[in-house]
Amino acid sequence: MNIHQTAIVEPGAELHPSVQVGPFSIIESGAVIGERCIIESNVRIYCATRIGSHNRVCHGATLGSEPQDLSYTPERSKPLIIGDHNHFKEGVNISRGIKTDQGTRIGSHNYLMAYVHVGHDCIVGNHNIFANSAILAGHVELEHHIFLSGHTATHQFCRIGAYAMVAGVSGVPQDVPPYVVADGHRTEIVGLNTIGLRRNGFTPQQRKAIKQAYKTIFKSGLKPAAALAQLKAENPTEEVQHIIRFFEASERGIISHR
Repeated sequence: MNIHQTAIVEPGAELHPSVQVGPFSIIESGAVIGERCIIESNVRIYCATRIGSHNRVCHGATLGSEPQDLSYTPERSKPLIIGDHNHFKEGVNISRGIKTDQGTRIGSHNYLMAYVHVGHDCIVGNHNIFANSAILAGHVELEHHIFLSGHTATHQFCRIGAYAMVAGVSGVPQDVPPYVVADGHRTEIVGLNTIGLRRNGFTPQQRKAIKQAYKTIFKSGLKPAAALAQLKAENPTEEVQHIIRFFEASERGIISHR
């Protein structure tokens, strides 16, 4: 194990022998860090944080810090669970949970650029990219292959669907459905995330089906329930079924189409 002489690893912390810990980092008792993780300088990893393998945590990041919630007390603490192959850049802050049993969860293969904040009880899937200073309030859920541009702010309890992209300096007040680009001070759908879909191997036929589904939902003149019923009756593709499920599960409502 390669631990810098100025680092503090409290008794009760569990580190795989292959873990590297840089200068002036602090790892609290109760933290668990898996195989081949790299913890750089001035990092603080709080108790009740569980980190998988092959993660890199850069200078000044804080993982598992106390939730920014006035009702928080230590006995209400819930864990922060992190998967494998994530990259947390400088100044990233992720809160532990408080109000749900699963706590805060980060999947695998995510890339969080400098000064990203993930609030308490968020659930983040796999292969997501957060640009600089993107912010998630508490209880936000992200699916997978999502791109959040710089200085985006997502309201608590919102959901963002797979392969969506949120443009820079946008506020997300409601759910963002899968496969779209959202933009604006209060985000609206401005089109499909065509570049993202192409990069992830979606065929022209798949993209066409997604586009037609959103035309039915937003441009047909049908009420949302009727539009979803029509899509269900049309032997929908897997991607269209995903859209239907996402809309039906929404509690905050879906952002509008510009």
